[in-house]
Amino acid sequence: MSRVTARRPTLRVTATGQITRPDTLAVEEPLEIRLGGASLTVTMRTPGSDIDLVHGFLLSENIIATAEDIVSARYCSGTDENGQNTYNVLDVQLRAPTTIQPRAFLTTSACGLCGKTALDDVRARTRYPIPADGLTVGAGTLAAMPGTLRARQAVFDATGGLHAAGLFDAGGALLAIREDIGRHNAVDKVLGWALRENRIPAHDLILIVSGRASFELVQKAVQAGIPMLGAVSAPSSLAVDLAAESGLTLAGFLRGETMNIYTGAHRLTGIQH
Repeated sequence: MSRVTARRPTLRVTATGQITRPDTLAVEEPLEIRLGGASLTVTMRTPGSDIDLVHGFLLSENIIATAEDIVSARYCSGTDENGQNTYNVLDVQLRAPTTIQPRAFLTTSACGLCGKTALDDVRARTRYPIPADGLTVGAGTLAAMPGTLRARQAVFDATGGLHAAGLFDAGGALLAIREDIGRHNAVDKVLGWALRENRIPAHDLILIVSGRASFELVQKAVQAGIPMLGAVSAPSSLAVDLAAESGLTLAGFLRGETMNIYTGAHRLTGIQH
């Protein structure tokens, strides 16, 4: 059985009757990230692309800037009740020491603080400021990206329970897609791919997500230098504020030929500004 999906019994109730049958579900398991043997954090994720996830997470938390900042990333020993390796602990060796403390991350430290504090924190930490010009994308090309992403969501087709994130070029080509039970993990996985492919800062890429655009997802895009983020659903107010503050183009409700452009409309061609 794949570690990405699992089968569980379920009682299916319909207007014409009911039946007991197995259902395919997305797997959710903890991944403990360690730095030099010391526990850093635990995230609940769908197994798969864990190395990309760790690279993307450390990039978005400003702990690393390039793939070369990581000497190694290895699974630690850990077994389940059957004696099998769980592959749920990854130990990362950094090239240089860090003073980061466990769970001392922007997405948790900003909780309970005002929006301006959170925005100032991201601006101070960003290694790759987004250039004001450079990337331009046709509005029709951007509108087609969610459909391209959806067509490649194989695990979602089987379970209906995963988020997806994809990186596109300005011509609409999908370069990388990752799925995960957590939208933030899906984004970290594609950012990790970009980092390992030497595509960071990603000033020429567009990030598309299958759900809403939260502050956290905008923050991750900004940390990677991505100039455009598109979401199938709505952004939050603080996400829009951060996008405006950082010079990121933020589009929401990307559905068919319609979209809402909240910030950075100058990067889109084929629309009236």
